[in-house]
Amino acid sequence: MCDPDFDKGGGLLPAIAQDWQSGEVLMFAYMSPESWRETLRTGCAVYYSRSRRKLWKKGEESGHTQIVREILLDCDRDTVLLKVEQVGGAACHTGHRSCFFTRVEAGGTIREIADRVFDPDQIYRDRGERS
Repeated sequence: MCDPDFDKGGGLLPAIAQDWQSGEVLMFAYMSPESWRETLRTGCAVYYSRSRRKLWKKGEESGHTQIVREILLDCDRDTVLLKVEQVGGAACHTGHRSCFFTRVEAGGTIREIADRVFDPDQIYRDRGERS
């Protein structure tokens, strides 16, 4: 088996989540050896939250999970690309489909280029964490 090389990243590797049909980049996160094994075991994306310092099953709070359709490793085996089916329509805790919803334009102006799919205040009401 050709596992990722977690040693290069100090135990964490970059993980890119991409829509399995459209190719749209949905989000960027990190994976630990434990989150890697849990992703393989369950077929759902599990990441490592650096801020919470624990495993983070995508959508554990929001219900917006990611079903893994394909996993690719880069040539050095130190970056993971997950091609996922995004359940619930949005990957970003802000309510946007993708975490990449702002564009830097000429002169450094930042502009939001996508509408929200859901209202995060409704989804995360009375919940301390967003996922």
